[in-house]
Amino acid sequence: MTIIARDGPGRLTLDAIVKESGMSKGALLHHFHNKSAVMAALLAYQTEQFEEASRHFLAENEDALAYPQLAAQIDTLRQTLTRQRAIAFAVFAVVAENPDLLSSAREHSAKTVAKIKAEATDPDLALLRWAAARGLAVTELLGMCPLSQEDRDRLFDRLFDDDRWTGCQSSAL
Repeated sequence: MTIIARDGPGRLTLDAIVKESGMSKGALLHHFHNKSAVMAALLAYQTEQFEEASRHFLAENEDALAYPQLAAQIDTLRQTLTRQRAIAFAVFAVVAENPDLLSSAREHSAKTVAKIKAEATDPDLALLRWAAARGLAVTELLGMCPLSQEDRDRLFDRLFDDDRWTGCQSSAL
């Protein structure tokens, strides 16, 4: 993570890891047979960090929210922008190096979508809110977001606030 944060994902090599960590190349190769294994471990770490943030949020707030799974996801995505960005850069590094490693992330996202849809009175609206939060987070992490911090904060607040979306919800379910 230090290498990615400091030098960018393209500079992550086994030799760089050996130099940064102080371990021998043999010890590194004992744990990670190649760079793809390192990337898979970084992605698994990132996924666990997101899951832990969501679990923590739910433990503190679940009973007070109409849509706790959606709220947990929006909060976690928002928090991504205030934490060490190296975790997010690990995902970008995986995409660049080996897109096949993202299959577990896609499976995790599919489970998240299912949870959000299951609790929503209007699943499409819930997914739009989730996708908007993801878009805000990803574009900011990529350095492509044209919005100010104030604008992003205001939009995250609005995405999070169920009361601001009640007029848009379906009562068909």
